[in-house]
Amino acid sequence: MSERICVGSVAGAFGVRGEVRLKSFCADPETIADYGPLFTEDGQKSYVVKLTRPVAGGLGARLSGVSTKEQADALRGLMLYVDRDKLPNLPDDEFYHADLIGLDVLDTGGILLGTIRAIHNHGAGDLLEVMGPGLKQPLLVPFTKEAVPTVDLTARRVIADLPEGLS
Repeated sequence: MSERICVGSVAGAFGVRGEVRLKSFCADPETIADYGPLFTEDGQKSYVVKLTRPVAGGLGARLSGVSTKEQADALRGLMLYVDRDKLPNLPDDEFYHADLIGLDVLDTGGILLGTIRAIHNHGAGDLLEVMGPGLKQPLLVPFTKEAVPTVDLTARRVIADLPEGLS
């Protein structure tokens, strides 16, 4: 499991005084500012986040050390991470996406379908992107209790009961 979890990204500058448009990946978007400093992926830089207002497509925010529009523009696309131990523990049936990536996916007969490469959400729920031997293109599996009845983080695998026509 990853030591840091991606909790948001900078979508670009907002205004002319160094404010950024922040996209939060948290269940409650505004909690992104509650976890303390947020880090770059390599951990070399950190930013204290102060939310300013809701904006179209995210949250307006000030990041420590960013005071001009040019500095804010330079951060566009920056992914922001927090130490895992700062995040709340989840109930048994909820998972951080970072914990699922890399898990093996087996069908109900125990045959390896592939490995979870990414998780997508286009508005209708999470989809597990599975890539494996014999697959020319990724398999997108709905991340529902029906399609994925078992997630075993200890064994690093999930069991998928694929809907008709998906395999």
